[in-house]
Amino acid sequence: MDQIVDKIAALGVPGLVLLVAMAVTGWAGAAAITTALAMLGGPFGMLGGVAVLGILGLISKGLAEYGFEKMFQAVVDELRNKGKSKSDIEKEVAWYPISRDLKLKIKDYLRELD
Repeated sequence: MDQIVDKIAALGVPGLVLLVAMAVTGWAGAAAITTALAMLGGPFGMLGGVAVLGILGLISKGLAEYGFEKMFQAVVDELRNKGKSKSDIEKEVAWYPISRDLKLKIKDYLRELD
């Protein structure tokens, strides 16, 4: 079991997500992996699930390296560089499934700009 745990830990956050998704399927072995990847991929199937795990790996690496606030500030800055107005970003953030505190932090950061 220690060897399996070591291999999952080497995969990091994507490994944990895949493990939980496999547990939820109720299947075992290859059927669990196939079903979990298809579930994570939604309408894009297994390939979408692999892509989701890859994106999770990139996001978790960025969060670990730079911290959450720096990451969301960089994303807001990039949205502004692409021509989105502050009000457009605020409207989008209002619909995001994130905590009220995080929404307020983003709005505060937007007010600090310019």
